[in-house]
Amino acid sequence: MNEYRFLFKPFAEMTEADYAEVGFRSGLEIHQQLLTAKKLFCRCPAGRYSDRYDAEILRHMRPTLSELGEYDGTALMEFKTKKEIIYRINRETVCTYEMDDTPPFMMDEEALDEALGVAMLYNLALVDELHIARKQYLDGSIPTGFQRTTIVGVNGFIPYKDRRISIVQLGLEEDACREVSDVGHRRVYLTDRLGMPLIETVTGPDMRTPDEVAEVAQILRRLVRSTGNVRTGMGAAREDVNVSVRGGTRVEIKGVPRIPRIPLLTYHEAMRQWNLLRLREELHGRGITPETFRSSSEDVTRLLLKTSFHPIREALEAGAVASAVVLRGFRELLNWRTQTNTRFSREISDRVRVVACLTTLPNIIHSDSLSETLSSPRWESVRKAVRAANDDTVVVVWGPAEDVKTGVQEIAIRAREATIGIPSETRQALKDGTNGFERILPGPDRMYPDTDLPPKKVTEERLETIRRGLPVPVWTREAWYREIGIPADVVEPLAMSRLAGLFEILVKDWKIEPVAAAVALVQFPKRIKKNGLDPSLLTDEAHRRIFALYRDRKISRDGVFAFMERAARGEPLPGIAEVRPATEEEVYAQVVASKAELDTMKIHNPEKKAHVLMGLVMTALRGRVEGAAVLERVRAAAEGTC
Repeated sequence: MNEYRFLFKPFAEMTEADYAEVGFRSGLEIHQQLLTAKKLFCRCPAGRYSDRYDAEILRHMRPTLSELGEYDGTALMEFKTKKEIIYRINRETVCTYEMDDTPPFMMDEEALDEALGVAMLYNLALVDELHIARKQYLDGSIPTGFQRTTIVGVNGFIPYKDRRISIVQLGLEEDACREVSDVGHRRVYLTDRLGMPLIETVTGPDMRTPDEVAEVAQILRRLVRSTGNVRTGMGAAREDVNVSVRGGTRVEIKGVPRIPRIPLLTYHEAMRQWNLLRLREELHGRGITPETFRSSSEDVTRLLLKTSFHPIREALEAGAVASAVVLRGFRELLNWRTQTNTRFSREISDRVRVVACLTTLPNIIHSDSLSETLSSPRWESVRKAVRAANDDTVVVVWGPAEDVKTGVQEIAIRAREATIGIPSETRQALKDGTNGFERILPGPDRMYPDTDLPPKKVTEERLETIRRGLPVPVWTREAWYREIGIPADVVEPLAMSRLAGLFEILVKDWKIEPVAAAVALVQFPKRIKKNGLDPSLLTDEAHRRIFALYRDRKISRDGVFAFMERAARGEPLPGIAEVRPATEEEVYAQVVASKAELDTMKIHNPEKKAHVLMGLVMTALRGRVEGAAVLERVRAAAEGTC
């Protein structure tokens, strides 16, 4: 009986039962920048992004042994790439600490307080002493070759549907550089983001469908944003998604920039793993196992010098070499479907691209391909050179001699891995919803204690101070909002807004109508921004003064928007004593005046007269009267009966 007989349906047709059939499991690792003034282990400013740089630094990364005398697999893979790492540094955002020329400062206290607050909202068991560790990163994203990190709390949860999602741990760590480019053996980074404090939330593999993964990610996003202590905008939060299926292994999709992309990405990773397991069964059925796997290679540069296939011919004319790898018994398997419009050959091409640094595509061709590459006679000569039988597949790789040597090794390694199942990998999210190989999944051997920083006590007094300032959990807020009739499209934005606390005061203490307050706090700033103004100028004090006028019936609901616009222009707001509602006489006088103005205007559609007149009156009265109070008078004036 074939355990992997299930065939994946198109994304839109998959059901919960289908995902249960393949044993879909997924968890999240969410990296969220904290809103601090300084970086985590130095005193450079945080949050200043710029493409300008004052100097460049070149480095080469080398792996180091763990405390147990082991090398991390990821570190070894990165070392094989022989990358030159270029850092572009701006003197305003980087100091000698980031370049590993001076020891770290003590941890930023503001960042620690914010991390502890989030840990409490996650119901985590907090540590009473922080221990800093070093986590190796040989991709060059951190110039020191390691990231300083610490665990703040463990074993928490958040509610979801009728169950709990486990929060395994919350870490506090420094952010890495921004990648500018990665071509061949050179990778370039900007260092402005380097060292900024961020928290890493790790969930258990508790999500059972791709949609559940995205829904939980949204809950976590709203929860941390509700504190007002995290950065927002592109790149401020990045999701890593862990996916596995029954019989598979944990694979990490790295750096998902937007939550709506998660469902399709996790669907494709589940499909990829399932199809790789089916491929393993096919190989075993052919008698190809890790023990019986065979491959060999030969230099075929001379055979391909005159090929009409441009990528190879041009490379060889420029001094490159070409090699052919025969995979015994693999006939037609490089065409094995892994993801939508993706074949197993892409798994091999990706490994060659990343590890051998042969980044110009195509970087391989193979004899299973239906596309036109080599002519039939040339394929026959290549197959003869590697002594390929009818049931074998031949893969050709070309480029600089050393890179081709690495590429040949990686082709054989990846093909042999297919007989085992699914390699533990970190994969990159691609725009079409599929994913590609990025690196070997890191293991525990890359972590070791930091010797530059002492342990740090977390006192109960500190925790109590933080606890008093915590917001109500977003799910509690959202339940209350729905209970009091807040519009559905306003509930979630308000729950994670920094103004949620103010909303509670407006409704519970000032007795302002909930829907009016909620819409004003969430929707009005969007309208203001659309009008080209800066809603960030709307401080808590400005909001309170405006709503005090509304509470005392001195301005209308339209007046709330008008005064918010005024504050967003940077204009001073009047005091309560300076504002009074429009009297009946003022309304009448303004309608008459606006009607006279209307009579001087050319209105091509008579049915629009009342609408134009209403706009003139309400603009003139600047929100000092409700629209409903003047509507009938305006209609009468527009029709000439007033």
